[in-house]
Amino acid sequence: MSTKHFVTNIDKLVLDALEALTLTNPDVVYYKTDKVIAKKSHNPQTHVAIISGGGAGHEPAHAAFVGEGMLTAAASGWIFASPSVAQIVRAIDVVAGPKGVLLIIKNYTGDIFHFSLAAEKARSRGIPAEVVVVGDDVAVGKTKSGKVGRRGLAGTVLVHKVAGAAAARADSTLKEVVAAAKEVADNLVTVGVSLNHVHIPGRKIEEENIMADDEAELGLGIHNEKGCVRLHPIPSLPDLVKTMLDQLTDKTDADRAFVDFATAQNVVLMVNNLGGLSPLELGAITTEVVGQLTSRGLRPSRLFSGTYMTSLDGPGFSITLLKATDAVLTYLDAPTKAVGFTPGSVVTADSPARVVVESAAQKAETAHTNGHAKPRILVPAKFVSSVKLACENVIAAEPLITQYDTVVGDGDCGYTLKRAAEAVKSFVTSSPGAISPTVSTLVDLAETVENNMDGTSGAIFSIFLHALATAVSTSESVLDETGWGAAAAEALKTLYAATPARPGDRTLIDALAPFVATLAAGEGVKNAAVAGRKGAEGTKGMNASLGRAVYVDAKGYDRVPDPGAVGVAELVEGLAGP
Repeated sequence: MSTKHFVTNIDKLVLDALEALTLTNPDVVYYKTDKVIAKKSHNPQTHVAIISGGGAGHEPAHAAFVGEGMLTAAASGWIFASPSVAQIVRAIDVVAGPKGVLLIIKNYTGDIFHFSLAAEKARSRGIPAEVVVVGDDVAVGKTKSGKVGRRGLAGTVLVHKVAGAAAARADSTLKEVVAAAKEVADNLVTVGVSLNHVHIPGRKIEEENIMADDEAELGLGIHNEKGCVRLHPIPSLPDLVKTMLDQLTDKTDADRAFVDFATAQNVVLMVNNLGGLSPLELGAITTEVVGQLTSRGLRPSRLFSGTYMTSLDGPGFSITLLKATDAVLTYLDAPTKAVGFTPGSVVTADSPARVVVESAAQKAETAHTNGHAKPRILVPAKFVSSVKLACENVIAAEPLITQYDTVVGDGDCGYTLKRAAEAVKSFVTSSPGAISPTVSTLVDLAETVENNMDGTSGAIFSIFLHALATAVSTSESVLDETGWGAAAAEALKTLYAATPARPGDRTLIDALAPFVATLAAGEGVKNAAVAGRKGAEGTKGMNASLGRAVYVDAKGYDRVPDPGAVGVAELVEGLAGP
């Protein structure tokens, strides 16, 4: 649970966030006193108005969905609190006219009371008004929800989109718009999961809401309320998604079988970020959900993946499924200028074919030496033994390197080196008999590093290794230590042409350069490894001139050496042998 915030005055937080929409969307007006956002260009004489709203804290819902092709206005309450009747009436006054107004709300008691009363007041003044209540939650179940019904969750956004697209037609009537909205609301199911509850800025921390590190809650709402089931330990993502999809689609679950997707003309999928997930993690979740859904014979026709309805910065996600007709898809595909809405994508039967996975053999269209005879430059058994030991050194040092990089970097150096080392170790040990004594082995090793090592370090290692392969390609016999040293010196020259890093800049070069220089001087690999370690240790207290370390607190430089240089030292000590 994140408890630190840049804005702790929650009233100012809500008011200023709403005002920001006037900066990002030139077609909205902000009625600050009533916390109402309205579409400036709406003509109530010719078009049905669509109004929604609810408590703040669900952004981009609801105010950021105001725009051409979606909502006409939205009334915002304070965080997790329904807007007042007066606010909703003000929104109606601003955008509603003879064509009528549709109020779309989530199934929460406060919203129902307030919006229903506001609709009645509109009718008393001669404005046609209708209300559509969305309850798409399946977690609570029919028995427990009883007369209250299902809670409204992220599926409400799809109702907004369809109703807004229907209302965008000048010839549409309120009756038609209501029918389109109800068709979506009646065919929606949603379930959510989170790793923790949220902290409302400016309020005390609710200790009982804090989950343990190995817990998650399934079936929570969007107002920080507890979920239906606390999961301990946290299931794997595949297992968790399976459980969620079971609740959404299992026709034999009498308590949750709200929609029968077996008869669906189309299935629409929404994977919604509850506010605290990185786009990286949401992407992985989306891939898992689409894969499992497709394996159930429910390949989605449309996919919406992004942040649509949040619970502040909730570290969780929800899955929504919609049983849709072709007409509904047309409305979902219609354009909108609402700044908070991420358009959906069309998922086709050939979508998986867009992912290309190639083996090394498939990529090797020609031999590394273009068919010419390849001389022996290394002894495979010795090469495998040295490289394996070097990789094991790096893998074992990962925690220490990560610790160093947490102090003077972004904490990923150790894992980056470890991942590359594991890939290289697998390359040389999976089929040791297949290791060629020719330059092709070095090229394969360089490509292994290139494909498994990210960031600047990956580029530096890849350039150096490819250059090393080029340097040894002219050799006609097995290289001794001096020969490898001469080749490494040439590779270092090539690397210097690509980077300004030099010894003294507090980078991995501080370990690599003395290792290469000592090896090239004919002093042997063991002395070269000693020189590399000395160079790495010498970076402690050295100011950074390049890389992310430039931007961190300089006090960290005195405490630890450069993480990348330490990684090189571990590597070359492994090459030198025990």
